[in-house]
Amino acid sequence: MKLRYPAMCRLCGTELPVRAEAIYERATKTVRCIACPTGVEAVAPATEVETDEPSAVVPVEDTGVAGLSARREYERRRAKDEERLRQKWGKLGGIAVALSEEKQSTKAWATGAVGEERLGARLDSLVSESVAVLHDRRIPGTKANIDHIAITAAGIWVIDAKRYKGRPELKIEGGILRPKVEKVLVGRRDCTKLVDGVLKQVDLVREVVGDLPVTGSLCFVEADWPLIGGAFTTRAVQVLWPKRLAKLLVEDEGSVDVAVVRATVASHFKPA
Repeated sequence: MKLRYPAMCRLCGTELPVRAEAIYERATKTVRCIACPTGVEAVAPATEVETDEPSAVVPVEDTGVAGLSARREYERRRAKDEERLRQKWGKLGGIAVALSEEKQSTKAWATGAVGEERLGARLDSLVSESVAVLHDRRIPGTKANIDHIAITAAGIWVIDAKRYKGRPELKIEGGILRPKVEKVLVGRRDCTKLVDGVLKQVDLVREVVGDLPVTGSLCFVEADWPLIGGAFTTRAVQVLWPKRLAKLLVEDEGSVDVAVVRATVASHFKPA
């Protein structure tokens, strides 16, 4: 279809202008580039099964769609912003929508969705008998969600994806005469509260899996990481980038029954 409004490819993050040709995915209400992968393999693992149609393909299991809830929220906010403009300008509403810039608070949801989608694609590439992943899982009784959960032979990883600009660093204040305080900065942005959020999610997952090891991770997708070093740990939460995270996941060794734990976690934390 030709786009009536600017959009962003949910897979590669490319910004698509008005009237650009793109593929609209009705199930997720998102778009993607014509050049990006097609079919169900772009969303979830699939396999052939015996049906009346010999070539039918259905999902093996619902891993969730990375960034889906953030993408929905972006679309909801954008539609609401456009409706306000149309009501304000009446017959000139269409022109007002075309000429106005998106509110930063609205655009931030699209930016976050792209970060989750890109990290989700990398995590999906790791899936094997020893690594399972779940995306965009709803926290029961709330509107909040967990971006990604990875299950390895060594335990569970709770992963929060962020797409911030700037260099992540750990700043330690206090010490001898006053309490030591650890702060996470990305450029000049104080992101310490993100660690608090990950720790809360870790506790929720730990309540479900009992004594199994649960590790929290804050993954900055497009940050200005240095060529050497850069990753750090604060309050037991690993702060790193996608490639580093992927390496740790595939190197995890242990005796966890990945399939059983995956089923337990997936049944408690449903797709958002």
